[in-house]
Amino acid sequence: MSDLLASLVRAVEVADSSSLLLEAVQNLSAARLEGAIPTLIAALSYNNPGAAVAAVDGLVQIGGPAVPALLEQLDLHNYTARAWAIRALAGIGDPRGLVTLLGAATADFALSVRRAAARGLGTMKWHWFPEDLLEIAQGEALDALLFVAQQDEEWVVRYSAVVGLQALALAISQTHADWRSQIQAQLTQMATNDSSWAVRGRVWLAQRHLQAGMVQEQYQGMADQPSSLTEMDWQLILQNLYDRKGEERLVLAEGDPRRYRELAATIVPQPGLTGES
Repeated sequence: MSDLLASLVRAVEVADSSSLLLEAVQNLSAARLEGAIPTLIAALSYNNPGAAVAAVDGLVQIGGPAVPALLEQLDLHNYTARAWAIRALAGIGDPRGLVTLLGAATADFALSVRRAAARGLGTMKWHWFPEDLLEIAQGEALDALLFVAQQDEEWVVRYSAVVGLQALALAISQTHADWRSQIQAQLTQMATNDSSWAVRGRVWLAQRHLQAGMVQEQYQGMADQPSSLTEMDWQLILQNLYDRKGEERLVLAEGDPRRYRELAATIVPQPGLTGES
């Protein structure tokens, strides 16, 4: 560990007030050192929103090298820290985070986690994906975002789904006109029927951007950045996507007789109700 990194990490560790912690994390983030990743991830759980924002910014700036640690150390017990980590993964846009974002957007119990994940699903580094995997990945993202837009009860999550759908529509505009039409139809439905005026307003903005073909700032300058992922990374991403599809198939449809067999297996005879004692 360099003297600079050691000094910056030490400042975070000894900070004894919120303001000092914020300043120390901001300084550590600004250094953009890979050695700072563990300390920045730890800062996500310090219950200091300012420090967490600075840590997320630092992790996003570090980019790909931070992804394995973020995925490995995703805090399943602290939803606030998990939301910040998902926000960092979304900001990085690394394909290795795709399956985690898919699961978080559609199934996490914390709305802050679902909100961060939904936004990130639209802004993956799609130009990194190999051609044979791109369609699978974007199809999964589309299904997840449409599900969130239609089913999530929290308006802030649906709001983020609209942001994600807008970004995804721009990414697929040249390759999947049918998917873009699906997105536009969903936005049209939400523009008049969503219960939240904030969501409706964000839909109207998305429709204007799509009509004008506006490309979001995060895409600008990204096309020239080559993928740093290995063949093994891509194989793991593909395997995770297949595993996710396999789990979805295990969710039995309404009316499937196997649902009733599973339900019957969970019913334990109660003393007094069955005549047994």
